Amino acid sequence: MSSSMTDTATAIRRYGQFIDGRVESADDRPTITRHSPVDGRELAEIPAGTRDDTVRAIAAARRAFDAGSWSRIPAMDRARTLLRIAALIRSDAARLARIEAEETGKPLRYAESDIAGSAELFEYAAGLAMSAHGEAHTGLGEDCTALVVREPAGVAAMIMPWNFPLLLLAQKLPFALAAGCTAVVKPSEFTSGTTLELTSILAEAGIPAGVVNVVTGFGAEVGAVLAESPDVDLLSFTGSTATGRAITAASADTAKRLSMELGGKAANIVFDDADLDDALDGVLFGAFFNNGECCVAGARLLVQDTIADEFVERLIASARQLRLGDPLDESVDVGPMIHADHARKVRGHIVSAESHGGRIALGGDRREDDTGASGHFVDPTIIVDVAEESPEFVEEIFGPVLTVTRFSDAAEAVRLANATQYGLSGSLWTKNIDRALSVAKGLRSGRVWVNTTIDGGPQLPAGGMKQSGYGREMGNAGFEEFTEIKTIQIREGRRQKAFPHISDIS
Repeated sequence: MSSSMTDTATAIRRYGQFIDGRVESADDRPTITRHSPVDGRELAEIPAGTRDDTVRAIAAARRAFDAGSWSRIPAMDRARTLLRIAALIRSDAARLARIEAEETGKPLRYAESDIAGSAELFEYAAGLAMSAHGEAHTGLGEDCTALVVREPAGVAAMIMPWNFPLLLLAQKLPFALAAGCTAVVKPSEFTSGTTLELTSILAEAGIPAGVVNVVTGFGAEVGAVLAESPDVDLLSFTGSTATGRAITAASADTAKRLSMELGGKAANIVFDDADLDDALDGVLFGAFFNNGECCVAGARLLVQDTIADEFVERLIASARQLRLGDPLDESVDVGPMIHADHARKVRGHIVSAESHGGRIALGGDRREDDTGASGHFVDPTIIVDVAEESPEFVEEIFGPVLTVTRFSDAAEAVRLANATQYGLSGSLWTKNIDRALSVAKGLRSGRVWVNTTIDGGPQLPAGGMKQSGYGREMGNAGFEEFTEIKTIQIREGRRQKAFPHISDIS
């Protein structure tokens, strides 16, 4: 069953918000239309959620949590429900992937991988629900036992970005549900489709009313209320560092817990002893995967000067073969930017890099010889000789743009990699295990990949350092983000007088 009212391939999809277990009609209320980034056609209509909608959704999540319809049921029952959700996602994977590709502009094969990864995260979270446990302390004296237990944090708000709509939600929601939390989700107004489709899957799988609520719309109307509300116990956000700062300020009066994955400016470091074929594939993927609209994109190539000329020449030749066009075309490698303003912003960075001394070795303009699509495209671009003083060396571009900077030794590579406000991820390529460990330890990043990039699994926590945020998603650490620790200390029933000099009064 789908919350969509029309077939994805033939007509515009029309959605309602999902509050307290039901899809609300979008009739007679303002809506937001999502247009294709490829050709401008109308893809979907979603409600422009209001502050009142958000308050009602929070209230539904609060009632559901306090009633214990989800938080107090056996963890095994929560796990079974999460497994049913995963199975339903898998059974509808082809349709969900097409919706993601259409709305985001990412190539269909990447969208298919995202949907499969989302199901896997629900399955992994089910295992965490089944295995969650606390501690018992028996060394506090012969008459004392203490328990350290984990309880659900309460109502969790989730504000989502547009680049990985379902996958990034699956890095949060199943872990919150496994812990026993209830949730209010705000998807991006650009890519709400698969989140709203998920609500039907949740209902079919048996999630009780009010446990998960979805409010669509703009940040000023929806996100601000989630940040400000005293009835939201925890807010998990993925998006830009600037928006993360605004959410932090808006939530200050309630002192709610925050978990944030913010911007990134990852370096791909290639040493002269690397397997250059593997490194070439990795650098290409790290820079141009998901149209470059990826917070862990390897947007900076740091290449050792002894191999720089050869490596960059081969890199340019390979990147020249990337196919730009309609993401539903299976031969396409790079699709359009999410919207026109973002495409202009990315092109502006290219112009800026050139004005600061960088040289455009590939791209910079829209190619005309691929699939004939007419949307918000930016050609895969490589800019060489980018100095660390250039804004494009340190600022997040979030598009198919790779800057190239040379280094002489490992110490300089680490210094250059760390020379940004961000610390989300980084990659390095070397056959020397001592160098790999030394450099990995030196990088101020939440994730470091060695001889691979943009890799991982549900078991591995993800998150940032510095202004790339705090808190972790996935793994056991991601589960613990949605829990509170409570200490229960028990003494045996033997009487102990706190003030011995006070006489008994009977």
